[in-house]
Amino acid sequence: ELVSVMARETILKGLIDSIKDEFDYVFIDCPPSLGLLTVNSLVAADSLLIPIQCEYYALEGVTKLLESMRMVKSRLNSNLDIFGVLMTMFDSRTTLSNQVVEEVKNFFGEKVFKSVIPRSVKLSEAPSHGLPITMYTKLNKGALAYSRLAKEVVSRG
Repeated sequence: ELVSVMARETILKGLIDSIKDEFDYVFIDCPPSLGLLTVNSLVAADSLLIPIQCEYYALEGVTKLLESMRMVKSRLNSNLDIFGVLMTMFDSRTTLSNQVVEEVKNFFGEKVFKSVIPRSVKLSEAPSHGLPITMYTKLNKGALAYSRLAKEVVSRG
């Protein structure tokens, strides 16, 4: 439906601009692929919060996302920047998780959040019950990690 619309890359930006004064933050969750909806999200965004799973192939997805970000920044949204990088599905028992975290920290430096989201069965279950993790279970390590992340996001501004 958007394919034939004039200035289709800026539709979401127009909608968000009309309401953004009502909110402190607006988060747009999108895949790392460079489809029209993702381009709309990158054009509308002030900055990116990039979640990275602590898995081998996740690093390839980040490379593609950064290429997409550079393209959008050079042509459609010169203000686009990285707000932070979030490590997810972390399992301290595995060498791979620890290696991925180190590689990401070496590449992104201070952009990497101190908060790390652990691998958790409850985090996987919560969406199937139609609930955010903080309502599904408050004392789970994943719920606590997201609460710490929220505080860290606010403190970064």
